Amino acid sequence: MSLIRKRLRAAYYKFPFHAPFNNTNGLIAPYAHCKVVPVDSGKGFGLLIAHIPKLSWSCPRHCICYTAPSTVSCQAHNFLSVPEGIPPDSERIFLQNNKIHRLLRGHFSSNTVTLWIYSNNITYIEPSTFHGFTLLEELDLGDNRHLRSLAEDTFHGLSRLNALHLYRCGLSSLPNNIFQGLRNLQYLYLQDNHLKFLQDDTFADLHNLSHLFLHGNRLWSLNQNTFRGLRALDRLLLHQNQIEWVDRLAFHDLKRLTTLYLFNNSLIQLSGQCLETLPALEYLRLNDNPWSCDCKALALWEWLKRFRGSTSSVGCQAPADMVGKDLKELRKEDFPNCSPTVPNSESRAQTNNLSGTVNPSLNRGVAVGSGGQTHIVHPSRPGRSRNCTKPRNRVSKGKGDNEVHHSKEVMTDKEDSSSDFTDGGKHDHTSPDGTVTRRKHKCSPRTTVRPPSGVQQANNRATLSQPLLHVYALLVALITTNIDFILR
Repeated sequence: MSLIRKRLRAAYYKFPFHAPFNNTNGLIAPYAHCKVVPVDSGKGFGLLIAHIPKLSWSCPRHCICYTAPSTVSCQAHNFLSVPEGIPPDSERIFLQNNKIHRLLRGHFSSNTVTLWIYSNNITYIEPSTFHGFTLLEELDLGDNRHLRSLAEDTFHGLSRLNALHLYRCGLSSLPNNIFQGLRNLQYLYLQDNHLKFLQDDTFADLHNLSHLFLHGNRLWSLNQNTFRGLRALDRLLLHQNQIEWVDRLAFHDLKRLTTLYLFNNSLIQLSGQCLETLPALEYLRLNDNPWSCDCKALALWEWLKRFRGSTSSVGCQAPADMVGKDLKELRKEDFPNCSPTVPNSESRAQTNNLSGTVNPSLNRGVAVGSGGQTHIVHPSRPGRSRNCTKPRNRVSKGKGDNEVHHSKEVMTDKEDSSSDFTDGGKHDHTSPDGTVTRRKHKCSPRTTVRPPSGVQQANNRATLSQPLLHVYALLVALITTNIDFILR
């Protein structure tokens, strides 16, 4: 038996059927299709090199092929086109760092799971190239600087795609519905292109997307529905663009976003309402923007005072007396002529604007204290809080029917609302001056107040004793009359 083991071991190392197939000369290793099998000839054990047809592999010239998992590696060989002879059952295909110009239907098999073609010279992708690739999980087309455009249906049907790399591809626009149906996509790399504008609902089908990289483009605005549908997004990188304007509802669907990079743009101002819609935010970068630290920055300043995550500096570039200062370090006294903002009522208007309309009455007669508590305000006396002891049916001077309906709306909104900023389940708020105030309880429903029981009983006795007084007066009159008659 020891002799058999020695022969088997020698055969194993002599015939590399377990090793990768290096087809440098256009030939497969001579024993790549073979298997060493021990046999009993009757006079002892021997070795038989058996040919196994079902494992017959082809490997493109200058490529290396592996069997488990089936892999074809043809990187860095200056290929001008996709090499011929890629086995149809290949799961992983690596073609990076070549000079391939075009991708056409039939170049790859639908069995492909991972396809890397980054750092080539691709200028055209036939729309049907990846049709039927239901097993494809990762597609890297990055660093093809002359690609510039893609057909709308290029990626349709890639239902299992998890990561899509389109960085540094010279793309100036994205067609409608280009990401339609990619519901399993988690990573989308679009950085370092020439994108100037993102159409509404471009990412609407990407329900599981967690990372979106858009930095290094030429974007100048973010609209209300730019990121609609990205409810699972965790990281959004928008730095090194030319962003000048952000709609106050641009981030309204990003409830799970933890990281937002907006540094190195052209932002002069940013509404605090944009950031109020990001309850999970932990990391925010706003540096290297030409911030104007005047009254328009007051809402952002107030939000930054409440925010408990990590933020960068917010360097002021205007007005002249603020240049070089950090907006985060300013005090309330640095905004002497600015009217206070109303974050909660603005948030209500923001929520109503999701349907395209804003109820102007929501901003009328509402004031918000430093702790975020909403009060009904008399129109002629700004800042006066609502008196919870007044009867509801009492109408003050100057109030009309609209004021009564408005009060009901605000109370309903207040009861339905919840704090966006929580710390260990506590509903504490931080006012702009740095003090922490706890959310006060709402006014409790009024109940009918009755007189004390003693007063009620006394009134009852007084009511019952009136007939007795009449009888007593009548008896006194009769007795007096009888006495007068007797004396006579």
